[in-house]
Amino acid sequence: QVHLIESGGGLVQPGASLTVSCLASGRDFSTLTMGWFRQPPGKEREFLAVIVAADRITHWAALIGPGGMTYYSDSVRDRFTISRDNRNNTVSLQMSVLRPEDTAKYYCAADPDGSGEFEYWGRGAQVTVSS
Repeated sequence: QVHLIESGGGLVQPGASLTVSCLASGRDFSTLTMGWFRQPPGKEREFLAVIVAADRITHWAALIGPGGMTYYSDSVRDRFTISRDNRNNTVSLQMSVLRPEDTAKYYCAADPDGSGEFEYWGRGAQVTVSS
């Protein structure tokens, strides 16, 4: 079992930056492939980014390419950065040049086997972009 808790959401103005983080527990964090998703009001959940465990690229290898550790959706590739801190069991999503359409609940998720299936989810952190 993996427990995930997001933090760092809030209200920001358009153009601002914000970082959301996720603290994981329950398994060796370094072995988990971690992802970020979001769900805007009234819309379906959307994949944003993934960062693999160093030794478990597996399903993600074709998307990431040789030597890489991360993959992003086209919608956020140029503005968001995913990172992980294995010492502190944390994955973060740095978001810049935020737009009103980035308003959503942001979720982190864990793919324990690198299979492409995110089996564990946090409860989400609300990010609102508004002037």
